[in-house]
Amino acid sequence: MNTYSLLREFADSWMLLAMFTFFGACVLWVLRPGSRRTYRDTAAIPFRNETKPAAGADAGKEV
Repeated sequence: MNTYSLLREFADSWMLLAMFTFFGACVLWVLRPGSRRTYRDTAAIPFRNETKPAAGADAGKEV
């Protein structure tokens, strides 16, 4: 059995199973209990401080 056939057989069977398991784990990680608040907060970042820039260390600095 040459190298190409061996790698192709591995990719067609076990690697496909490993990638599907990784995908399933990522989906379960995103849908875990308690993550809704984190993602809601992250999604709202662009809408913060609409009326004026945020006060911080760079507030008085010109670009």
